[in-house]
Amino acid sequence: MKEVLIERNNKILRAAITENKKLIECLIEEESTEPQPGEIYKGIVKNIVPAIKCAFIDIGLGKNCYMYLDRKFNNTKLKKNDEVIVEVLKENIGDKGAKVTNAITVPGRYVVLEILNKEIAFSKKINDEGFKKYIRESINKPADVGLMIRTNAENVDFDTINNEIERLYTIYKDIMKSFKYSLGTKLLYKGEGILDKIIRDSFDEKVECIVVNDESDYSYLNDFLKQNNEINNCILKLYKDENMSLFSAYKVENQILALRDNKVKLPSGGYIVIDKTEAMYVVDVNSGKNTKNTSIDKTILDTNMEAAREIGHQIRLRNLSGIIIIDFIDMDNMLHKEKVLKEISDVLEGDKSKNIIYPFTELNLVQISRRRRGKPISEYIEDTCRGCRGLGSKLKLSYLSLLIRNEMLKLGKELSIENIYIELGSFYKDDIFHDIEGFADSIDCRDKKLYVNFVEHMDFFKLEALIFKNNIENLQKFKIYG
Repeated sequence: MKEVLIERNNKILRAAITENKKLIECLIEEESTEPQPGEIYKGIVKNIVPAIKCAFIDIGLGKNCYMYLDRKFNNTKLKKNDEVIVEVLKENIGDKGAKVTNAITVPGRYVVLEILNKEIAFSKKINDEGFKKYIRESINKPADVGLMIRTNAENVDFDTINNEIERLYTIYKDIMKSFKYSLGTKLLYKGEGILDKIIRDSFDEKVECIVVNDESDYSYLNDFLKQNNEINNCILKLYKDENMSLFSAYKVENQILALRDNKVKLPSGGYIVIDKTEAMYVVDVNSGKNTKNTSIDKTILDTNMEAAREIGHQIRLRNLSGIIIIDFIDMDNMLHKEKVLKEISDVLEGDKSKNIIYPFTELNLVQISRRRRGKPISEYIEDTCRGCRGLGSKLKLSYLSLLIRNEMLKLGKELSIENIYIELGSFYKDDIFHDIEGFADSIDCRDKKLYVNFVEHMDFFKLEALIFKNNIENLQKFKIYG
């Protein structure tokens, strides 16, 4: 059973996709002033560096973006101070600005509108030549744009496809009108949020249930389901329990937090270790306690097959991208190597991010190249730990506040608790004291008294309701709010 869970809390929107209760994909969206993938801006060229064929563009957010110059993008004649319309491909990374392109697209569930060509193209997964011919003869394509027909289009009638083309073209015309008549830099199109991304990429006939905790999201998705009959067997539910968060109730919160661990156990007793370097991700496969088989070759194959399955799952779940190097246990048998490669390929078959799996090298390494689609999950839930000079990580305060807020629900609003005691790692102290009211608001404690004890080397948190007078008096030195 495939379920989609969507939880909205304060400034964070999270979506979890589960299959038979196991988390297979997680999407997180935070309110941010930084450029996000899919957003379209009016920018001004600030500098062109011919040596690296790159233009640096101001889009009004402080840090200049960069755009590669290439004839296929028809952007090689750009000059300093030119106005240009760009779409964000990748977010800021450290001191590096966002990557942008002038190859603007407006994506839908069935069609992607493209502005740098005037042709009709098809997803590589569409092989039906009769369908392609009928599409070319039947759709209402505007003359000044190109269209990419997506795989989902095979499951709906042509009226549905044409209606989406009309909607996307209206968005495109509004974008171009705003670009033409606005002064200076400007955000022209916000792009798709998590809800639209899930609708576009994750809703299929396998989804049996969608659960949301926000009434406006429920209404938005309900309208979508009514208009799209190819997924009409899906049940939409509004989660209303005020004493437990949606993710806690459906047991996915702990599965998300488990992604902080770089060691993942395999069923046979082996395990994989996932590490990030400056340039790539490195995955090491270990047999561990796997001694079930009498044949060493069989033990190695079984462990590598389990690892291949789990690595494919973890790549999608953690949203790893760029270069991924896997150090499998050494194998000499070519048939065994082919089995392992096929296993990874099968797991990544439904991956929406383009990936390339390369054959085993002479050192028994497998290289995977995966296109970046948003940040890895770790960047949403963890920060670099300053206390260990950047060699470790800690939960982001914003994410930890979300977990504390969800834990507050379990205390029960009917108890009218006024005093809350929290133990937190000492590395959060400066950030909390910098904005105590903001912290209180983020954990839904504006109307309560907060007592916070900052403990050395504490990785998570402890929360307790103070009911008895003597407890409250003994903890007065920890009071920070209320």
